[in-house]
Order: sequence, then C-alpha cells, then structure tokens
Amino acid sequence: MTAISVLDLVPVRSDQTTADALAATLALARVADEVGARRYWVAEHHNMPAVAATNAPLLMSLVAAATSRVRVGSGGVMLPNHSPLVVAEQVALLEAAFPGRVDVGIGRAPGSDPVTSHLLRRGSTGDGVDTFDADVAALAALVRPDGVQVRVGSSTYPLRATPRAVSAPQLWLLGSSSYSAQLAGRLGLPYVFAHHFAGRGTDEAVALYRETFVPSETLAEPRTIAVANVAVAPTAQEAHRLALPQVRTMWRLRSGTTLEPQELVEDAEAAPLPASADDALRALTSSWIIGDPAQAAEQVRELARRLGTDEIMVQPVAGATRGTPADRAPAREQTLRLLAEALA
Repeated sequence: MTAISVLDLVPVRSDQTTADALAATLALARVADEVGARRYWVAEHHNMPAVAATNAPLLMSLVAAATSRVRVGSGGVMLPNHSPLVVAEQVALLEAAFPGRVDVGIGRAPGSDPVTSHLLRRGSTGDGVDTFDADVAALAALVRPDGVQVRVGSSTYPLRATPRAVSAPQLWLLGSSSYSAQLAGRLGLPYVFAHHFAGRGTDEAVALYRETFVPSETLAEPRTIAVANVAVAPTAQEAHRLALPQVRTMWRLRSGTTLEPQELVEDAEAAPLPASADDALRALTSSWIIGDPAQAAEQVRELARRLGTDEIMVQPVAGATRGTPADRAPAREQTLRLLAEALA
C-alpha cells in the first residue's frame, strides 16, 4: 500500500493573519495524524507574503505537540542559512521530547530573495553552497547521541548537540537536481525529490540516486520520497476549482509578478490570468495531482510505482472559498481525508 505524508508551507490566505494560518496548520496536522499519514513536514521560506513557514524547528515543535503518532520534520531546513551545530541542537532537543518522531530534511536553496538571504547569513558574502557537502556531513555527525570529537591543535574536544541523547532524528536530503541526488547517494542518506515544483527530471534524479548510493550506518538501502502538489474533492471539477489560487500563486512566482497573500477561490475566478499564460500554466501543473478521490489515488500509486517507493509526500494545495473560517483550511483537510480513504 502507498503511504502518504504531508508537506506544509503554512500558506497565508487573504482572509488570514499569521495566527490564523498557524491554527489552520495545526488543525491540518491533526487530520494527518488521524488518517495515518506517515510524516508531517514543514518548509522554510522567508519574507514571502503567502507563506508563514519561516522557522522549521519551531513549527515542528508546535506540530509535534499537537499530534501523537505522525513523524514531524522539516521540508526542509535550508542549511546554508544556519550553523550545522545550531540545527543539531534544535533537532536533538525535539528528538528528546518526541523520541522516534523527528525527521530533518536538509536543503541548500536559499528559501528567499537575495536581500533576505544576505541578512539571514549576517552579511556573509558566500552563498553556503561551496561548504554544503561538508555542512551536511557535520550535521549528520552532530546529531548522533555520542556527538563528535573536534580536533583542536594536538588535542580533541568533545562536542554534543545535547548532553545525554538516547536516539537521533532521521536525516533526509532534499533536492531537485542531479547534484542533490548524487550527494544523498554518496552519503548514504534517504532522498526526497521536489517533484512538486521541479516537475521534470524526477525519474532521472531518483535513478541517479540509486546508482550512486553507498550504504551508511543509518541506511542499508536507497530510500526515496517524491513530493507532489495535490488537490482532491468529490468531483474533479471542484478539485480543479479549489487548486486555482495555488496555480495563480505559482504563476506569479515563476513570472516574477509581485507576490500576494493567497487569494480566495472566488477572487481567483474573478480575475483570470492572461491567455498568454496558458502554455506556462499547463507546463507548471502537468505534474500536479488534481481530481476526484479515485483519480488522485491512482495517480499517487502510479508515481510511487514509477519511482519504486512506498511513500508519496503531498502538499495539499486546495484553496478556500469565501466564508471559510479563518483558522481552518477545510479543503486542504478534505484532500487528506479523501486521498487516505481512497488509498486504503
């Protein structure tokens, strides 16, 4: 059976405050826990009007406290923005508080615009990419219960993320390119491909990961997940309607148009995109899974078969209609419920 997990960017609608968006995320996480989702991951993006997921470890703690079974993780922590030791300390504490439930997805994208990235990195002139391989390896070592021994001159210095850990969070490498696939394979880490925004190259990247995989202490065989944008409703027509605000948000992002809080469905319908955007929109949404429960379940199974995985991570992209409670996202909850039921 194909398992589902969830990726949440904590979208902020035009009728929501940040507090409302967080409340809606926690409600969605409870639904994921209820329907048996394997993981619930939160993203890291900065200075974006429609995204409240700015601090993955903090969001992870909120989600973990609001749920009881689902694994909670980052999708991902953008490591060039952070010291590996700081990330290790954060997730080691989470693992201590919620043992056996913590994942750490690591990415190398900035997750923001150049100005915000510059400020996040305290004015550093580097982009963090040149040290990414070493930083991932350092984080993998630092989250182990026994920590690492740092060489200082002629002696060694013990360094632990937390004093008396008995377990470690599971590390995953995120990516959308051959670079990330090869790095995950070489380090023996499980790999998550960003199929939801890359769309193309998924099969090639996963195949490359499997070809280059070297067994590690924590993983004997390759393990992969693909992320897909998903909207499910009782009818395919309604699912496409509910996905419209997210489609328009992605079009703005790709076309360089000013970003705004996510529109309500009726507002999106009232202001159609120009006809010249049609080809771009078809290419943009060709990898999305939008339909009724049976259609969506079959597409999820087919994607899992293609990639040789038993797990697909869904980003629920169904929007909200006018009159929806500001602190809930019923159409996103419906996507999870209907998909889980159809896959059972």
